[in-house]
Amino acid sequence: FKQKTAYEISLGLVGSEMCIRDSPEAHNNLGVTLKNLGQHEAAVECYEKALALKPDYAEAYRNHGNLLLGLKRLDEALASYESAVALNPDLDWMLGNSLHARMHLCLWDDLENRLHELTNKINNGEKVISPLPLLALIDDPEIHRKTAEIYANKKFPKSHVLPEIGRYPKHKKIRIGYFSADFKNHPVAFLTAELYEVHDRERFEIHAFSFGADTQDEMNLRIKAGVDHFHDVRSMSHEDTAMLARSVELDIAVDLGGYTANCRTEIFAMSAAPIQISYIGYPGTMAADYIDYLIADQTIIPEDHQQYYLEKIVYMPNSYQVNISKRSASEASLSRHELGLPETGFVFCCFNNVFKITPTTFDSWARILKAVDGSVLLIYAFNESTKTNLTKEIVLRGIDPSRLIFAEQLPVPEYLARYRHADLFLDTHPYNAGTTASDALRMGLPVLTCIGSSFISRIAASLVKAVNLPELITNTQEEYESLAIELASNPEKLKIIKEKLVDNLPTAPLYDTSLFAGHLESAYMAMYDRYQKGLDPDHIYVKH
Repeated sequence: FKQKTAYEISLGLVGSEMCIRDSPEAHNNLGVTLKNLGQHEAAVECYEKALALKPDYAEAYRNHGNLLLGLKRLDEALASYESAVALNPDLDWMLGNSLHARMHLCLWDDLENRLHELTNKINNGEKVISPLPLLALIDDPEIHRKTAEIYANKKFPKSHVLPEIGRYPKHKKIRIGYFSADFKNHPVAFLTAELYEVHDRERFEIHAFSFGADTQDEMNLRIKAGVDHFHDVRSMSHEDTAMLARSVELDIAVDLGGYTANCRTEIFAMSAAPIQISYIGYPGTMAADYIDYLIADQTIIPEDHQQYYLEKIVYMPNSYQVNISKRSASEASLSRHELGLPETGFVFCCFNNVFKITPTTFDSWARILKAVDGSVLLIYAFNESTKTNLTKEIVLRGIDPSRLIFAEQLPVPEYLARYRHADLFLDTHPYNAGTTASDALRMGLPVLTCIGSSFISRIAASLVKAVNLPELITNTQEEYESLAIELASNPEKLKIIKEKLVDNLPTAPLYDTSLFAGHLESAYMAMYDRYQKGLDPDHIYVKH
């Protein structure tokens, strides 16, 4: 036999067994399977073979685009999406997928009309966008809920494959299961790793269900050591994973992914546990009737916003966000020159993903730069087309492009140390900074935010409140710009805020993991008590 490519091996092609080569549908389906198995390059080959056989295959273009977007091959992803839309404008989720790729590339032409079309289609109940990309586009919790309902009903309806879970006997220790694809060096792990370690083992038994890669990196090893039972379920079906959770009589299943990459919502649709919770990974309602609770706080979900969330709300007394209590920054700090910064001048920064940058936010940033002589803006963008497009956009706003500086991706200790060279973190709206805001605050860098209406547009406000800096929360884009300019122009005022932040950090609840764990455990006990009494879930208010 001649030497075969990974693609051919994946097809199991040997000698003259070539009939599958003539079926575009078979190649497309195999691509889906390989993608789910993490064999991404082989999956790309399958989709491309399907398209070679059937150039008008809209669904294969969509799948090809989804995979390329995940691989950060943004230009190619957008081209595939646009081919899919051209062939079938009504293909499920395609309008949103294409728009999300455009936001990653910072292509904002005709965005207002696209958003108007998107909103109308969502209100008509059409399957046009998945929930996560929408969060960066529209600050409307009602639209977010409608989108999540459409998505849940289509892709993840409640499953009846398994029988209803009977009532378990009351366990001496409440059995908590955390489910994630991100038990590795990933923002979810950077936030939650210490939580598993500090749970009260007299009252709780902690399980981790991992369906991500076994990376053996720092966070992966730490989490494995920090739980009582680590279940690697990568190769297990959704049904078998739910059965495993049931076999250990898991009381509470916590979904740390929600509608994010590599989620396995089907496990929860089958009911892995009698109580199921959404937390930290997806910042909004899942709008699925099998998710009982959503962990938040009074800032993120005011009581008069409860109508926009299908889940019952667990109100944490400080911020909803857990953190590792200590993260190590590099002591050997890079110089301004090494970071591409000028030797003098005020440094604004934002290390949020670029898809969170809207034209409105970028307009504000340009006006701020224009008002503060000699200032620069340090942002993170990995894609060359994205950098080119942002450079064009800053020039269109009358700003010298040398004042927009693209930060390089750094190892975590150096990334944290880089915050020491910035003077003010400018948040994005409506999709706020989460982990990056906590990182900035931890390093003594103030975070300026504009609070909105939806879960995602209120996260940074929750975080700055948890370090007692409510003066950094603005209510309008005009206030946001005005305060940014004032802080950059008034060194004494900024110095007072920075000193207050540094003074607050040692006692800030935002980084007190044990305090957070105790509050979360109170919520777990409250929901478990309701379950044992045969009561339906209800809102839970955790006391300080």
